[in-house]
Amino acid sequence: MKLSLAAAALCAALFAAMPVSAAPGGWTYEWPNTDFRTASVDLKEIRSGGPPRDGIPPIDKPVFEPAADYSGLEPTEPVIGLTVGGEMRAYPLRILMWHEIVNDTVGGVPVSVTFCPLCNAAIVFDRRVETANGEGVLDFGTTGKLRKSDLIMWDRQTESWWQQFTGEAIVGAMTGTALKVLPSRLESWANFQERASASAQVLVPIHEGMRNYGANPYRGYDSLSQPFLYDGETPENVPALSRVVSLLDKSEAWSLDLLRRKGSVMASDGTVISWTPGQNSALDAARIAEGRDVGNVVARKDDRDVPYFVDFAFAFHAFKPDAPIHAP
Repeated sequence: MKLSLAAAALCAALFAAMPVSAAPGGWTYEWPNTDFRTASVDLKEIRSGGPPRDGIPPIDKPVFEPAADYSGLEPTEPVIGLTVGGEMRAYPLRILMWHEIVNDTVGGVPVSVTFCPLCNAAIVFDRRVETANGEGVLDFGTTGKLRKSDLIMWDRQTESWWQQFTGEAIVGAMTGTALKVLPSRLESWANFQERASASAQVLVPIHEGMRNYGANPYRGYDSLSQPFLYDGETPENVPALSRVVSLLDKSEAWSLDLLRRKGSVMASDGTVISWTPGQNSALDAARIAEGRDVGNVVARKDDRDVPYFVDFAFAFHAFKPDAPIHAP
């Protein structure tokens, strides 16, 4: 089960007191098949988030119901809306909050739908990669480790570790390999339903009582001044836990406050990023459906959706420290 804020703070203090250099020894015991000799990052940057490997269990056999008939979500609750090959599916954050990864196949494409609550990073990846033997398909789980407060995933085929924020393998045999990001929308349930096809589906819990679905174990997180399990630099012109919007190249970002005021902005490549009200923050109130309105963001170019990200400012700055954040 995911940690409460108090428990997370305790874990942060405990792990901060541990010598980082001692960590790899424990890792090799838990991860005997991971090649720690191959890495693209300093292993000292990786720390435990508390849970063990797959202690936050991914969903490997997702269950869906028709979106048109489903009444288990409030209209303003956030979902990740995905369309691949004409097939539409919604993945509610009330479920991803407790599982973080859904391994699925949509429109014939194997995908991983991911959400890191500590960074507010909702990203959908194509699970296909090129290997020495041709194309392979990976299945992802959670390592229980964090880097820059972001989820580190692992694949079951090579047991390499992957940075969720960038989609790149950072430890193990797949180091340097990058996953393809697929266009998706972080949107309200009402917005998804409004544009959904008749055959659209929504992810539902396999066992309703398995987790406290609908609850936010990080109550008040996006109102804090500093993120958990992060000791890096934060941006100077926006609060660390405010939301910023960026595109696939992450060469620049726009604060959500700026986007809310303007209604839309145009990126240098012609992509139009727009904002409308009507979506709850998943990381505010004790119940996700009661979170404050942070609105809906859509990014389109040439009449098509393109990948975009609505992340916390500290996370964007951590991975792109030289990229500007446009603010009011």
